[in-house]
Amino acid sequence: MKKLSWLFLLCIIVLAACKSNDNFTIEGKFENATPQGKIYLFGMVNNNAVPVDSTVLNDKGEFKFTRSTKAVDFFKVGANQNEYVVIAQNGDNIKLTADLNDQTMAYQLSGAAEADKLQELNTYKNKYNARMASIQANYEQQVSANPDKRDMIAEQLRPELIKVSDEMVSFILKFANDNPDALTSFYAMNSLNPSEYEQEFIAYSDKIKSKFNDNQAVTEFLVRMAKLKSVQVGQDAPAFSMKSIDGKTISLADYKGKYVLLDFWASWCMPCRNENPNIVKAYNNYKDKNFTILGISLDKDPKAWAQAISADKLTWSHVSELSDFEGPTVRLYQIEAIPSSFLIDPTGKIIAKNLRGDELAAFLEKTL
Repeated sequence: MKKLSWLFLLCIIVLAACKSNDNFTIEGKFENATPQGKIYLFGMVNNNAVPVDSTVLNDKGEFKFTRSTKAVDFFKVGANQNEYVVIAQNGDNIKLTADLNDQTMAYQLSGAAEADKLQELNTYKNKYNARMASIQANYEQQVSANPDKRDMIAEQLRPELIKVSDEMVSFILKFANDNPDALTSFYAMNSLNPSEYEQEFIAYSDKIKSKFNDNQAVTEFLVRMAKLKSVQVGQDAPAFSMKSIDGKTISLADYKGKYVLLDFWASWCMPCRNENPNIVKAYNNYKDKNFTILGISLDKDPKAWAQAISADKLTWSHVSELSDFEGPTVRLYQIEAIPSSFLIDPTGKIIAKNLRGDELAAFLEKTL
């Protein structure tokens, strides 16, 4: 009889363990919370955060969610105006604690592998944010005492800001590449601007290619990186045709045999307009040396587009799909920010990207 009881108890334990692997739990406690205050669990649906569950805090500020997920994925716990990112998969028992009065929205995670990695990332980010806040406070204090020296103070503090920023980027890149098996690395990587770190993003995508097959965000990222590879230096520039500002059809094939700079810009883009004098100078210096430019505008307003061409004296050919970032060619070339440019050689290969100012002049001088 005693043996039967132990066997029965063992079955209960095994069944409980199996059941826990069918879902995950996120439980925790919020300091300075309103008793019986409502909190929400947000999940990712088509890459949008949507509420999937809600509960109320007990008198101690404690809560608990139990859900299931198809694969390891991102969630957010929302309390008051605060939101806390969590990465969970079935079988996880995650602990989350935070002070709702903390304006930095720092929080602590534990209880699962992804939670531990996310805690590691957040700990460093909190230190980084504290250093940035200290620099900001120092700036405001100095400006308050010497308001007429605002620009000089900013220049004095700029090297320190750059140093902290560079250290943060280095940490994120190392963290992401050291932890390719953790979805937290994907979260970390996507805190950077892909247009500034294209090569790093592509290299990282190769590392996680087969690791999160059921995660929609990762799948879409890998598709995007595959397309981005097709417009890297050394690749053949993707073919396209577009209507010019005077209604003619212009194709990239029309420029075979020439060096051509594809310049993605828009009338409303101030960095583009500020860069235009450099491009005009380059065009005037090298237009007689087998070099030309094709301006590709992201404008939606033809009148504003035409006015900018005239005002900035852009005397080369111009085309547009008048569709902002949604134009087929803009998407084909994976344009996520402007100004962006591609220098293509006479055979149709991309030989440089995003050259501006002195860099563009030096490259053209060396090449032509």
